[in-house]
Amino acid sequence: MTTIRDTALAFFHACETGKGWEACAAFCHPGATFSAQAGALDSVRTLQAYTDWMKGMMTVLPDGQYEVKSFAVDEERRNVAAYGVFRGTHTGEGGPVPPTGNSFAADYVYVMQFDGDKIAHMTKIWNDAISLQQLGWA
Repeated sequence: MTTIRDTALAFFHACETGKGWEACAAFCHPGATFSAQAGALDSVRTLQAYTDWMKGMMTVLPDGQYEVKSFAVDEERRNVAAYGVFRGTHTGEGGPVPPTGNSFAADYVYVMQFDGDKIAHMTKIWNDAISLQQLGWA
């Protein structure tokens, strides 16, 4: 039997390695929602859109990689929180400016809310302003 921890971990890996919705959909409800208080993600409202945004970021940051710092399951509230650090260098095409060669390291947290055995909503907690400054985009 797959636990919400197993599902969240599999989703997290697929999302953070830029596999997009095609690989992430199996872990989520079809209409799964997304929220973040970050300007860079202001128009992103679905988990499908977010996972595809991450896929696009891997083109801009081809060396992008994550490090998990903490992974916690709250069975009572049916959510999983993952804290990580994402690192990358803007050497790929795309983004708001030509490749800067600048690197960044961003702390972030995903809180994945489950309905049954699939993710129904995810909130990303991230200070995008610091990341954009480090990349030379702001």
